[in-house]
Amino acid sequence: MSKIHILPSSFEKQLALQMARSIKAGFPSPAEDYLHESLDFNRDMIRHPEATFYGRVDGDSMVDAGINDGDIAIIDRSEEAADGDVIVAFVNNEFTIKFLDLTHKAEGYIELRPANAKYHAIRIDDTDNFEVWGVVVWTIRNWKH
Repeated sequence: MSKIHILPSSFEKQLALQMARSIKAGFPSPAEDYLHESLDFNRDMIRHPEATFYGRVDGDSMVDAGINDGDIAIIDRSEEAADGDVIVAFVNNEFTIKFLDLTHKAEGYIELRPANAKYHAIRIDDTDNFEVWGVVVWTIRNWKH
């Protein structure tokens, strides 16, 4: 089962982003060897900085969705969760990251679905202490461990 640990967040720094020139059919200009632009998480990835948090994934229940152990999830608490979203849920005093399945809502329950056949869906009904804590909007992976 994948748990998630919430991390402190800060969106004050800009990172240099070096972009290779585009591919053209003619002769490239030597001045176009590198274009420099800044990568600003606030501008480019974070729509609601005051409501956005990081979480480190712990476990393998979301591997088939491309979310692996050790990845960092960027979680927006101001986004309204919709059916099929990857969410961070607070269930019975524990954080978890899963797909939100609302297809059984009329029957009185919802499910949190993993993306790994080794795990079963978590059924949530009115007896559970449950909150959609936020919607996962991005993930970051370290390719070199």
